[in-house]
Amino acid sequence: KRKRKYSSNKIILCNTPLAKDLLHPSPEEKKKHKKKRLVQSPNSYFMDVKCPGCYKITTVFSHAQMVVLCVGCSTVLCQPTGGKARLTEGCSFRRKQH
Repeated sequence: KRKRKYSSNKIILCNTPLAKDLLHPSPEEKKKHKKKRLVQSPNSYFMDVKCPGCYKITTVFSHAQMVVLCVGCSTVLCQPTGGKARLTEGCSFRRKQH
């Protein structure tokens, strides 16, 4: 029989601080490609868009690929482009928190 050199009930804690702040990346880190960042995160997000006519709020994806219409008055809130959707002039938006 071989003797075990390690024990499964011992825990080693290390209190050394990290060299970089993972929760609050620098502006240079945010500009990097989504896969090449220190912590991978998507470029897309959801947002609440307020209609300038009837003031109803609609949730819209930042990279929407279809025209989004207002539920109340059927005005166009955003139009798709190659990447991010373009908001209609006069629409206000707020980025949703996850």
